[in-house]
Amino acid sequence: MSKVEDILAQIKQSPKGIRFHDLCKVCNFYFGDARQTGSSHRVYKTPWQGDPRVNIQNDKGMAKAYQVRQVLNAIERLEVENNVKK
Repeated sequence: MSKVEDILAQIKQSPKGIRFHDLCKVCNFYFGDARQTGSSHRVYKTPWQGDPRVNIQNDKGMAKAYQVRQVLNAIERLEVENNVKK
């Protein structure tokens, strides 16, 4: 899976079993490059303060399911605030 749309469709079906690298592609597409990448965490800047935050963690090559759900919530909020139609 390499296209952002395909990855996002898979994430929406099930937040479990998502590769960290694939989630990074989605986050880079929606939020730009991570502002922190030096550790196992990647932190992305959002145009709002507070939740939903975009902070993802590499867990043996996979993304944590609760963080995948946070990314989905952040993408939804971004689309609502920018009046993007689904």
